[in-house]
Amino acid sequence: MRILVLGAGATGGYFGGRLAEAGVDVTFLVRARRAEALAMSGLVIQSPAGDFKGPVKTVLAEALAPDYDLVLFTCKAYDLDGAIAAIRPAMGPETRVLPVLNGIRHLDALDAAFGKANVLGGTAQIGATLTPEGAVRHMSRFHLLTFGERTPAQANFCGHLARTMEGAKLDGRHSPQVMQDMWDKFVMINVVAGMTTLMRGAIGDIVAARHGGPLIVATLEECAAVAAAAGHAPAAKTLAGLRAWLTETGSTFSSSMLRDTERRGQIEAEHIVGDMLARAEAAKIPAPMLRVIFAHLQTYQHRRKREGW
Repeated sequence: MRILVLGAGATGGYFGGRLAEAGVDVTFLVRARRAEALAMSGLVIQSPAGDFKGPVKTVLAEALAPDYDLVLFTCKAYDLDGAIAAIRPAMGPETRVLPVLNGIRHLDALDAAFGKANVLGGTAQIGATLTPEGAVRHMSRFHLLTFGERTPAQANFCGHLARTMEGAKLDGRHSPQVMQDMWDKFVMINVVAGMTTLMRGAIGDIVAARHGGPLIVATLEECAAVAAAAGHAPAAKTLAGLRAWLTETGSTFSSSMLRDTERRGQIEAEHIVGDMLARAEAAKIPAPMLRVIFAHLQTYQHRRKREGW
């Protein structure tokens, strides 16, 4: 299987690097400066699962051709349109796209661009960042890449992809219920990103506040109700696990959205919280916590634009 990875940042660099380390035919679509750095120093992964440093194949946009079986689609939601345009030359009639963005809404855009038959479902669970030196730093024990078929015709391809991932230092999981997995993460990421950003602290900091834990639980219940209305209610065990994890005393877990706001960067407000709120309103589900969180995020975005951050 020939795999094209969009970018060589934290997520794409980690999963693509682990596959390349295992001998899979992987190419990274990168800009010229990143290509030069990778040619000079190789791809560097620093991880509790084992470090890796080695040469990898890269391609620039102007040299892209439809020579790939799979595109691992890793980008932020605010770069979605540009990312779709970037991979279009790589898309042959049998090329599949595996998106691992947070949320759900990107599936509509990818389906419109490439056809639902060519777009798989997927999620990534990993704590990673790109260092100033360009190394991928993996910061947790999680490195789960979940993928699966959205149409029955994609099942054989997903089985082949699962076999391709065998032996790589990552947890590759083929899930026939990938849309439920995506919705479960959509619920989780709304609570974690929304509450840590609203409260400007880690989960444990919020729980330590007088009403912090109940506010987290209220947000979780709103999001779970939206998922249920969409036909993807979290299982009771999943919901109980989320509730326990999200109210853990002393937890230092936060979110990339909080880190992005602290460095005055762009955020995925509309794609995550805005989309969940819109779905709540369409289903006539009361969502006071989501309204407050989204107003907070929009305020940040307006100020960022006004002050030129």
